[in-house]
Amino acid sequence: MAASDQPELKVVEICAGAGGQSLGLEQAGFMHEHAVELDPNAAATLRHNLNRRGLDGEKIVKIGDVAELSVLNPSDHVDVDLLAGGVPCPPFSIAGKQLGANDERDLFAWAVELCGKMKPKALLLENVRGLSGNRFSAYRQHVLDRLRSHGYVGEWRLLNASDYGVVQLRPRFVLIALRPEFAEYFRWPEPIAGEKKTVGDLLLDLMMNEGWEPEQADAWAAKANNIAPTIVGGSKKHGGADLGPTRAKRAWALLGVDAMGVADKAPLHGWRPEPGKPGPKLTTEMVARIQGWTGEFADWEFLGRKTTVYRQIGNAFPPPVAKALGDSIRNALLRVGEPRAMIEEQDAVQDPVYTLLRAATKPVTVDQIASKLLKNGFVFEAPEIERHLVNLARDFEIAMAERANGVLTFKLGEFQAFVGQDAHSRHELFDQNRARIS
Repeated sequence: MAASDQPELKVVEICAGAGGQSLGLEQAGFMHEHAVELDPNAAATLRHNLNRRGLDGEKIVKIGDVAELSVLNPSDHVDVDLLAGGVPCPPFSIAGKQLGANDERDLFAWAVELCGKMKPKALLLENVRGLSGNRFSAYRQHVLDRLRSHGYVGEWRLLNASDYGVVQLRPRFVLIALRPEFAEYFRWPEPIAGEKKTVGDLLLDLMMNEGWEPEQADAWAAKANNIAPTIVGGSKKHGGADLGPTRAKRAWALLGVDAMGVADKAPLHGWRPEPGKPGPKLTTEMVARIQGWTGEFADWEFLGRKTTVYRQIGNAFPPPVAKALGDSIRNALLRVGEPRAMIEEQDAVQDPVYTLLRAATKPVTVDQIASKLLKNGFVFEAPEIERHLVNLARDFEIAMAERANGVLTFKLGEFQAFVGQDAHSRHELFDQNRARIS
């Protein structure tokens, strides 16, 4: 049964951006009940496209800090079908300082508590690959533990956009959580079979839009014979639009693309690259196509100047990936297929050191941690445990004390992330940096 023939499902979306996830979820059969975005330019794009679809974009899309009750009141959306969002990436990005819970932009833990208040049937949160690393193993464990306490079965999965029809790798770390009665019907979307398109295949017609000779464009397309590096939207701290850091620029050069900016137009008749340049720059229309706004997702209009539009596109969740996940969630909510034997994903240990400390009733030494872990089947040497403790201390309070013999003991304290506390330092830092947060 097609999504259009099925019952209408409602979604509340946080940190909605310019609508990449919105469009994918719409294609999967989810209708927006509410959406929140901090950046006025991205919100304007989302409102505009909702209006074009006959919806009330001004009513649906709210601009502001999603953690403010005046922008999103959880009690207004209790029991919605899906709570979804792409919360800010910088707290977890390997390109940044990975401040995690101590970054004023971190909304991941807050979103989990929002889920506990709204009680949606399903939760979808996505972020950068950095969140999947060892640095954040305790953070992930805490998230699963909290979801379990709220009555959800949660699971993490690293997905590559290129497996779902997007012509770039773009790894995203995705969290799905459902109430148990729906979780047994959930299955992660299968990658799309078949040969992947290349950048040249995808963009050849756009490269020829302004009169670039076919033989030149064809030669360029033959060189652009792979998928793209991950599009990087950047933030308001950057001066202008370009296609990523130095490593990404080298990868673009191998595809015949000048990544040192974004062009206003495709190459004109007679255009040739300047000496030392690998080829033409991409336009925002080309970047949007690489990000997944093509085919059934092509009908989307971006508002704003070039740099603003580029950031909206580059920071988006690719619509085809959002649709694939939306289809899987929709099928689970409609109980499509046979139920699977449940695996309690929350019991999967993301961080054994954190798990042990959380259960400890009194302070423990590194040697005691190692001994207890060994009894549970985990082999950790002292230096590895100490590294875990260093990472833990970045997101959790760790009480340290020295015994009479000089040996240090450790006891796990409170999670330091913002989860809605009125007195949290996040509020002051957020207000100070609001103009630069994107």
